[in-house]
Amino acid sequence: MRCGNADRIMIEPVALADFFLSFFTAAMIILVAVLYVALFTWSRMSGKKSLRLWALLVYLLLLACVLVFVKVMNLSGYWQFIAVLMALGYWWMPRLIWRLCTATHDDQVSH
Repeated sequence: MRCGNADRIMIEPVALADFFLSFFTAAMIILVAVLYVALFTWSRMSGKKSLRLWALLVYLLLLACVLVFVKVMNLSGYWQFIAVLMALGYWWMPRLIWRLCTATHDDQVSH
C-alpha cells in the first residue's frame, strides 16, 4: 500500500493476529511495574536485601515486556526512544520518590 506521493510503504501498526499479544504485553507492563514498585518500597521499608533482588528480577521482567511490546507494535524511531524513557522512568522514579518521602518525613517517628 502506497502512502500519498511519498514512495514509502506503510506498515500496518499491529497485525490483527498480534492484537492480543500487544494488549497482553501492555497490561503486563502496568502490572509488573506496580509489582516492581511494591517490592522496591517493601525492601526499603523492611531493609531486606532479598526483596531488592526480587525487585531487580521483576524489573528485568518489565524490560522484557517493554521489548516484546516494542516488537509487536512495530515501534521505530522516536517511539523506541519513548519506550526507553518509559523503562528508565520506571527504574528511577521509585528511587526519587523514596528520597523525597524520606527527606520530608525525617522528623517523624518510624513505626
